[in-house]
Amino acid sequence: MTATNPWFHPAGSTGHGHWTVDLGTAHSQVPVPGWEHTGLRTADVAPGAEVGLGAQAEERLAIPLSGSFAITVGGRTYELQGRPSVFHGPTDVLYIPIDRSVRITSAAGGRIAIASAPATVAYPVRYVARTQVPVELRGAGAASRQVHNFGTPTSLDADRFIVCEVLTPAGNWSSYPPHKHDEEKDGESALEEIYYFEMQTARDMPIPTAAQGGPDAMGYQRVYASDAREIDVIAEVRSGDVVLVPYGWHGPAMTPPGHDMYYLNVMAGPGPIRQWLISDDPHHGWIRSTWESEPVDPRLPFRG
Repeated sequence: MTATNPWFHPAGSTGHGHWTVDLGTAHSQVPVPGWEHTGLRTADVAPGAEVGLGAQAEERLAIPLSGSFAITVGGRTYELQGRPSVFHGPTDVLYIPIDRSVRITSAAGGRIAIASAPATVAYPVRYVARTQVPVELRGAGAASRQVHNFGTPTSLDADRFIVCEVLTPAGNWSSYPPHKHDEEKDGESALEEIYYFEMQTARDMPIPTAAQGGPDAMGYQRVYASDAREIDVIAEVRSGDVVLVPYGWHGPAMTPPGHDMYYLNVMAGPGPIRQWLISDDPHHGWIRSTWESEPVDPRLPFRG
């Protein structure tokens, strides 16, 4: 599907070498025309193995998806305590400034994501412990989700990117109401956005046996045009899939009954101020007013 839709990249379709996802970076082997402000890499690191990145004019944020990691930057090693999976709550993360090489190892093995953005200002390395990660329960009712705001402007000093992760219980709608951030104007900022997905059979459900067809956790992501620029994505997403949002209304990210959804968001744009300002699709924005009278989904927060 990548060949015909530049905005949806199935798991493994952009990988090379150690990297299972490599999009929007200087070494990406799957170019996306017009994509210039954000990047994402993921790697499955074998026990005791090493993955490296050379120095580039990009800021980076290392996010353990599963397992724990040692990351060496500028001769100093930082130990990141991770988690069994993305559904086990927050993780330690590490901000890595521009023009720094990186060495990544894991004693027991695991999967790691590296969010990135071309940048010019050199902020210092910053280790953020999982206990310092702001956890937000956003929305209510069937629009309830959990947000880990470790890379947002109020939580992390950085030059260009905004990074967070969102967990959505089975049967709920996330990235809702549909919204956009594709113009620099009063009340809105122009930001590209990457969605990287992982899915699981819901924690309160039995794992399907092979005789039942086995597990096939999946969800859906919608992106559609907000102006004359054409875009039309309705993607069935599974673990490791990526949806790119260059512009347009995006949402909902829907997870059917029986399947919990995780996505990692990486945003950045050309604007002078690092901020996330959005406009709701006027046909759907009214739904926010209903949240005041609804409880947050009691299945939140995720803790594994």
